Amino acid sequence: MQNSSSVTVFTLHGLNETASHKYIFFAFTLLAYLLIWLFNLTLIITIIIEKTLHEPMYIFLCNLCVNGLYGTAGLYPKLLSDFLSDSHVISYSGCFLQIYVIYSYVMSEFTILTVMAYDRYVAICKPLQYHCIMTSLTISRFLLISWILPLCESTIAILLSIRLPLCGSDINKLYCENWSVIKLSCVDTTINSICSYFLVLLHVSEAFLIVYSYIHIVRACAKSSEEMSKFMQTCLPNLISLIGFTISIVFDVMYSRYGSRNFPQALLNFLAVEFLVIPPLLNPLIYGLKLSQIRRRIMRVFSRKEHVLR
Repeated sequence: MQNSSSVTVFTLHGLNETASHKYIFFAFTLLAYLLIWLFNLTLIITIIIEKTLHEPMYIFLCNLCVNGLYGTAGLYPKLLSDFLSDSHVISYSGCFLQIYVIYSYVMSEFTILTVMAYDRYVAICKPLQYHCIMTSLTISRFLLISWILPLCESTIAILLSIRLPLCGSDINKLYCENWSVIKLSCVDTTINSICSYFLVLLHVSEAFLIVYSYIHIVRACAKSSEEMSKFMQTCLPNLISLIGFTISIVFDVMYSRYGSRNFPQALLNFLAVEFLVIPPLLNPLIYGLKLSQIRRRIMRVFSRKEHVLR
């Protein structure tokens, strides 16, 4: 048995069955990470340099892409190094840093999507009051809330986990995850469970706020085909992102708490990292392809670069 004073590293067991094909997995993971950076950075730079895109919807979208890069930075560098290493270990402090980054990313994603849904609700249901409600001060407050609230929540969760004495150091996942560390505890973890359920309920309530907003948006848009077209163009990407991200998180939570080892390791690994692969990769594509203003500006930026090169 081990206690917290002797646990200096954790051993990750998610890659045990990938040793024979580690270079193939490394190549595909590296490609995914590079594409995530390319797609998100393209959208971020386009929104920053194009003054016509300095509107609330696009500012929040830029924030969503920044959060995607932040969250994936908590997984991919370590995962890529593990593919090329024979020992898959992570330091005690490194483990909790990874938990902190990934947890705050998840919570921030829900908060940003909630803010984006509210922005669309005001734009479509209260168009005459939009600029009075979505002022620069309001936008700044929403941006601060979308980062400060998740960071504070993650800090509380981490502090509650760090205090636990541990009786093991083996984690059966590709990365450090809070519930996997809590299960190693030698003492009662009721407080941790209560905190976890509270945070889940808090962000589930955000999902209900988003659904509530879209119910009103759909009602408002159903009055005319023009409004419905506006909904399909500006609101559908947000809805797709929410559904995709929520499904990914549900898979990860179900796997972490109730997962069975009878499933193939490759499937378990995919379910464990899906929320750090699919949303960061598809969000910029969904918004970039669906929002005509974004699409036109991206084409304009690339045409300028082509003209300069000539």
